[in-house]
This record gives sequence, C-alpha cells and structure tokens, in this order.
Amino acid sequence: MTERPFLSIVVPAYNEEAVIGRFIDSVHADVDRPGLTWEAIIVDDGSADQTVRIVRDAAKADERIRLVEGAHRGKGAAVRQGFLAARGQWVLMADADLSMPWDNLSRFLAIAVPRQGSGQAPRRDSGQAEDDAPEIIVGSREAPGAQRTGESWSRRMSGRVFNALVRIFAVPGIRDSQCGYKMLSADAVAALAPHLTIDGFAFDVELLYLARLAGFRIREVGITCYCRQDSRVRVRAGIASVIDVLRVRMKPRPTSYSEPRARPAPASSPDRRRGSSYTP
Repeated sequence: MTERPFLSIVVPAYNEEAVIGRFIDSVHADVDRPGLTWEAIIVDDGSADQTVRIVRDAAKADERIRLVEGAHRGKGAAVRQGFLAARGQWVLMADADLSMPWDNLSRFLAIAVPRQGSGQAPRRDSGQAEDDAPEIIVGSREAPGAQRTGESWSRRMSGRVFNALVRIFAVPGIRDSQCGYKMLSADAVAALAPHLTIDGFAFDVELLYLARLAGFRIREVGITCYCRQDSRVRVRAGIASVIDVLRVRMKPRPTSYSEPRARPAPASSPDRRRGSSYTP
C-alpha cells in the first residue's frame, strides 16, 4: 500500500478469536466505500488463542489489514503501538467487539472532514469554521444523541463513579472518557503518542489529559453503544485504573507541554500533511 490512507483504524485485541474475524468482515462491508481510503491495524496484545492466525490470514488477502504483534501488556500499550504504526490522516480507536455500529462513523467524519486541506470550504451545515474544528473527537455514551443498549445497572453506575473521579482529578468537562471510540488527527497522534505511559484501561485518561495540556481541541459526539456482557474490565482492573488516574494527575508535565501549543498551520500550508483522501 503506497497511498496514504485517510483513516487508520486501530484495534487492540487480546484473545478475540470469537469476534476478530467478524470485525474485519464488518470493515470490508461497512467502512469500505468510494472516496474513503483506510487501513485497519489490529494490535495483538499477546493473545493465547487464534487471534493472530485469523488476522494474519486476513492481511494476506488484503494489504489494508495490518497485524502488529506484541507481548501482553494491556490495552493502553496495544493502542500506543497502533498509534505509532498508523499512517492515516485521522486515526480511529475502535473495539474488536463492534460495540459501536459502523453507521456511527459518519458522525466522526462529519466533524473531521471540514478541517482537511482538500481545497473545499467547510460545508455550510457543518456548524463550524475550519479553525474551530477539533483535533480529537471523542465517542461518548453520555453526550446528546447517545444511545446505550445491554448495559447492566451496576456497570453503568461504576462507570459514572469512575468518570466523576476523572472529571475531578484529570479531565474536567468530558462526559465519557472511557468509550473505546476516539478519533485523532495525525498531528495529535504524532504529538501525544510518544508521551503515553499507561498500559492499562486508564490510558484514555492520560491521552485526554495530555491533549488538554498540549492545547488540542476536543469534542464529544454521542454514539450508539451495544455493551458487551463479558467485558474484560473487572474489579481489580477498576481499582488499578483509579490509581492510574491519580498517577496521571500527579505526573510531571512533559517539557514540551509546559506552554500552550501553537495552533497548527492552515491545512493549505506547505508544512502540513497532504490533504484529505476522503470525499464526502
């Protein structure tokens, strides 16, 4: 694959043999469309099942499917590896279990496309000027327009308690820091990925915390979420995530984030990456 894709889809996977094949099929069926160039990067987090074999076979059939293998370190470490491997102008974090249906992708693209240097003016109905468009778009189960199905009361409450702690200690104003779907511009990925250190489930908090320090604009978008009943987030992992949130808040600021980040050059500037491959 020589052309730089518009979208890189980064998927952490740990023992996902039951769902990863269906995920890849869904990308072909629902993401592959005229005008949208993409790659799917499945990052195996040391799986002991057939996840790697399934992805490797899919990659042989389609070069847009890419496999990154690593030792078992956690979801945060896997996403970080995917960020570093991504080539797209935008990078979308996604979950292998398809908790968000792909028809929600248009909600992200509607926000992202106006700020690309495609030579087209922002759509009149986009409600935003190019300079005001976000560099990070956060899928949210709490923002206006969100719907959630199949989530137990206990999981909903524990999630709300955790997010309250996140808002108090790290990222005020973000309704849902832990949703697995976030889309970042290539500029944001390049600036933030080298500074990410948390390997566990609280990596999202660190990502958003550093993004705020760096001056990146963040916007939440409501999504539809089908909750997975065998979620890997257990009590022990939840406690570790709380500790990680406190670590994020107390960690020294990266030197490069000591001062507000300069705003990106206009998309038409010669020092920006090439314009969009996506045509709405």
